[in-house]
Amino acid sequence: MGRFYVYLLECSDGSLYAGWTTDPERRLEEHNSGSGAKYTRGRRPARMVYVQGVPSRSAALRRELEIKSMDRRTKLALIRSRTA
Repeated sequence: MGRFYVYLLECSDGSLYAGWTTDPERRLEEHNSGSGAKYTRGRRPARMVYVQGVPSRSAALRRELEIKSMDRRTKLALIRSRTA
């Protein structure tokens, strides 16, 4: 069983984008090459500011939904909690 990750990107316009992947480095490259999500295509370059490992695809999807439902202030607090 592979490992799954939920991540937050900070885009060039300062916006935050949440997603999930099995390979954070590859996914960041995809976003920055224009083959990632439609949202990030016009907001490159992006940088990964938060990564959280989760045990399963379903856990990744649930956590991604939780993060997407957070307001910006809460997302920024989440990022700070990982870098503190």
